[in-house]
Amino acid sequence: MKTKGALLWEIGSPWSVEEIEIGDPQPGEVTVQLVASGLCHSDEHLVTGATPIRLPVLGGHEGSGVVVEVGAGVTDLKVGDSVVTAFIPACGKCPPCANGHQNLCDLGALLLAGTAISDGGFRVSAKGQDVVQMCLLGTFSPYITVHEASVVKIEPDIPLAVAALVGCAVTTGWGSVTRVADVRPGETVVIMGAGGVGMNAVQSAALAGANPVVVIDPVEAKRKWATDFGATHTYATAAEATAAVADLTRGRMAEKVIIAVGDIQGEDVQDALTLTGKGGRAVVTGMGHAANLDVKLSLFQLTLLQKDLQGAIFGGCNPRAEIPALLALYQAGRLNLDGLVTTRYQLEDINQGYQDMRDGKNIRGLIVYPE
Repeated sequence: MKTKGALLWEIGSPWSVEEIEIGDPQPGEVTVQLVASGLCHSDEHLVTGATPIRLPVLGGHEGSGVVVEVGAGVTDLKVGDSVVTAFIPACGKCPPCANGHQNLCDLGALLLAGTAISDGGFRVSAKGQDVVQMCLLGTFSPYITVHEASVVKIEPDIPLAVAALVGCAVTTGWGSVTRVADVRPGETVVIMGAGGVGMNAVQSAALAGANPVVVIDPVEAKRKWATDFGATHTYATAAEATAAVADLTRGRMAEKVIIAVGDIQGEDVQDALTLTGKGGRAVVTGMGHAANLDVKLSLFQLTLLQKDLQGAIFGGCNPRAEIPALLALYQAGRLNLDGLVTTRYQLEDINQGYQDMRDGKNIRGLIVYPE
């Protein structure tokens, strides 16, 4: 079918909204009519070149919608089902999936190659060229044809617009706290960065019973929003927070620190470890430039105080279990999704949405597609 999509043709260029063609679903695939797509910082990394990917690329990986067509062999989804996209597919069969680590599914090896799981081909084209789908999804288009491993069925009564956020930001922030950091009641938790992922780490830490919950972000508005999501203390810089956390904990520092900045730098790692107490854990959730190999790190401190530095992707979550569970918490009034959506945009306004993100005006911008 012919539709429209936001494409990136060159590093550093703006998103170009233009006509694209979406292919029919092949065996194991479904076509989804999207209701919404989040504007995630990970797609900004494509624009800056921080994440290497074949171009042109159809951006977007955080979406929700309704299945409108089903390919051969698909048995768990049918036309009319509500779904959320998962930015890492989960086959359920490879060794990581079988061991309870769907976020590390072997199909993730195809994420930046952009070729379809089913047959190694492409489902999107524009101007006669094959187009890569970001994270095998490409949610910056009102329609996507994707493998069934890349979508998760949800209950039909859940508002689809806010459900989109659980495809990336919410689950990543939540899992970074509850799974990877394993935050316990009464622990001191520090979250560095209060964007889409960081803000969900804040509300997750608060729900887990952490106290105090400290947030570091240079944007004043985000520090204010963080208090609405459960932060007890906020600071503009790591230096300010370090002195304050030392005072709050009588020098013991934080049990857990989550690095959720949108563009992580080498010095952020040492800042996090300085904030981390003896035997504590710092979790690296934010993304940096693929070519950046320089990390500031005191090995002396790491060894002598037995600190733990842990990477995290998708918050260590199993999306097929965690996405429905988080949406159930939302329905129960315990998880705030509505408050995360700062501004809604049309697809044609995508570049304004990303400028607003750069300017610190949004927790999460959301593209909403007309019916």
